[in-house]
Amino acid sequence: MTDKEKSKGRGRPRAFDKEAALNIAQALFHEHGYDGTGVAALAQAMGINPPSLYAAFGDKASLFGQVLARYAASALPVGDLLSPGAPPAQALTRLLHEAARIYAADPSAAGCLVLEGARGSDPDAAARARIWKEGSASRIRDFLAPSHPEQAGTVADYMVAILSGLSSDARAGRPVERLLAVADMAGLALKVALPG
Repeated sequence: MTDKEKSKGRGRPRAFDKEAALNIAQALFHEHGYDGTGVAALAQAMGINPPSLYAAFGDKASLFGQVLARYAASALPVGDLLSPGAPPAQALTRLLHEAARIYAADPSAAGCLVLEGARGSDPDAAARARIWKEGSASRIRDFLAPSHPEQAGTVADYMVAILSGLSSDARAGRPVERLLAVADMAGLALKVALPG
């Protein structure tokens, strides 16, 4: 037996790159959905065994929650698009345009991971996604409250409904041009609802 063979099973294991593993999990969840992504597939793609996955992330729903947090923080620049003082209808229309482009940009990651996750059949995973979905609605309400306090709630609900439709259509393969046309039409309604 060579020294190389003797040392194969000894020593410290290779460092586990948690960020790389989260990237892999995000790609799988985005492409196949929460329900369509099994623990075995996640572990295999990450190059670890299922017990190591559980040790690193908890259960599958906990892993999904971590992925959602990363995704929600970087997917759509809501804070930049809804900056204080921006004309509300114009800013919200820009948000819809940006969402349409992002949702359709990558066929293997089409749609919005949060919005699609909120529709899933697993109650725990769907609840985790709904927290982020409601957070987006709250940000829209907060943006509108200073200038349009009476319309803020209804318009926030409207925006989430349009974003959900854009996400669903992007996952179904609808081309970005058609998604942008829907965003334009929604923008017309926003101008009526949010004059000034």
